[in-house]
Amino acid sequence: MALKYIDIGANLTDPMFVGCYGGSAKHPADLHIVLEQRLYTTVGAHPTRCGEFGDDPEKYYMDLRSRIMANPAKVVAVGECGLDYDRLHFCAKQTQLKYFEKQLSLAEEFRLPLFLHMRNAHEDFMAILERNREKLQACGGGVVHSFTGTLEEAKNILAFGGLYIGLNGCSLKTEANVEVVRQLPNDRIMLETDCPWCGIRPSHASHKHVTTKFPTVKKKEKWTAETLIDGRNEPCQIGQVLEAIAGIRQEPKEKLAEIYYQNTLDLFFSKSK
Repeated sequence: MALKYIDIGANLTDPMFVGCYGGSAKHPADLHIVLEQRLYTTVGAHPTRCGEFGDDPEKYYMDLRSRIMANPAKVVAVGECGLDYDRLHFCAKQTQLKYFEKQLSLAEEFRLPLFLHMRNAHEDFMAILERNREKLQACGGGVVHSFTGTLEEAKNILAFGGLYIGLNGCSLKTEANVEVVRQLPNDRIMLETDCPWCGIRPSHASHKHVTTKFPTVKKKEKWTAETLIDGRNEPCQIGQVLEAIAGIRQEPKEKLAEIYYQNTLDLFFSKSK
């Protein structure tokens, strides 16, 4: 039986997908190969990029708004937005706080769910969501993607109501991560690669559960259309995330694929919104 997947997080504008690594070209652009099916997108400012609101934040906000208005059939969420206190060298805390909260108005206006980012900022993150509970109810909730937090943090997120948790290789890295994933409710989980980052590496605690392998080349210059580049994650590796979760939870991957696929449809493609 063919399994159904929806990868909720893929950074397809990253330079890696045009063959550029560390500022230099290593192989031909291959995004057209990576893309083999229809795509949808999110619109928003990542917390580490909130400085882009700059000297004219209203113009930046209206530009985001215009992008959503111009692409109603393609934009399925507002984001990735949130807080990242692990990388304050990219954007100051106060700037992140201000413009995370501002973007919630976009979700409310367009009745779009949120694609959320949270790193080492749980208390402030939840405080903003609580302060804007009515906006989240209007937009239908959201997903906290690439989750790497504690079980207590996960429980707080899920207790809020209307929120899902997105899992990728970074969510499956340590034994502590694995224990959190083992205890999450299936009806609140979504799958993602967060490519070209967050692949499941051999050093990860979850790697032993991965059964699907891909031919890879270690040197980027040796790229071919038939191989993956070692260290660069791709959407086709979404099945490895499912295999790891299935192994951790000791549940059939076929069953989990159906549940996680439906979760994604319910949030991003619900006819009732």
